[in-house]
Amino acid sequence: MESVPVCCPACRRDHTYSPPAYPCPCGAPTAPPLRPGAPAVPITHRTWNDDWVTVRCPACGRLDQWPQPELCCPCGTVLRVPVRPVTAPDDEPGPAGPSHIPLPRTAPAPRPAFRAVAIHGAGDALATAARYLGWLGYRDVVQSAKPSPARIDLRAAGLIAQVDTGARPTALRDVECLWLNALSASVACVFFSLPGYAPDASARAEGLGMPLFVMDPAGTPQPVNSPADELLSTGA
Repeated sequence: MESVPVCCPACRRDHTYSPPAYPCPCGAPTAPPLRPGAPAVPITHRTWNDDWVTVRCPACGRLDQWPQPELCCPCGTVLRVPVRPVTAPDDEPGPAGPSHIPLPRTAPAPRPAFRAVAIHGAGDALATAARYLGWLGYRDVVQSAKPSPARIDLRAAGLIAQVDTGARPTALRDVECLWLNALSASVACVFFSLPGYAPDASARAEGLGMPLFVMDPAGTPQPVNSPADELLSTGA
């Protein structure tokens, strides 16, 4: 990956910075294209929009949102490293990527009907989500032994999941945090929620290809976006 010189405006210390590469759903390593010569900017106030940049995969042309490159100077200043904006070619459109991150496709045997158990509290919701993931075909589904700082409630082979049992609809930040944790671990992710989802959280999950399920009090998770419909249809 390309590297650029970065000078801290606070202490004038020089650094050489290389952006981290993340795997595109097509498998190719992808990193934000840096702007050589552009000054780094100290971060004094964070917003979710500033923490993400649009990046085009060099292999398949897919556009996705990736973490904004940052550098922590030893003086304590956190610097935002400038990224070249993505521009479409003038003569033809870029390769069209899938509308969301494709989930692993197999040819599973027909599944029996999911056996619902009424949900009376947070423990029941976690147990139901774990059984549901197993029913979908995920192996080795386990519940976190203790509260996770990243709020990962369930883990399986190639998957992490969160179960929101709060009173308010699941927020955009919760969806983005789960996706970023999954991206860092190179695994898929699924979100379950008892109260449902805020509109911007639902829209963001659709764009990221994250399956969203609402926990029915009767005990059957219900898909609420197209990635969830796909997962329900194909299984893990």
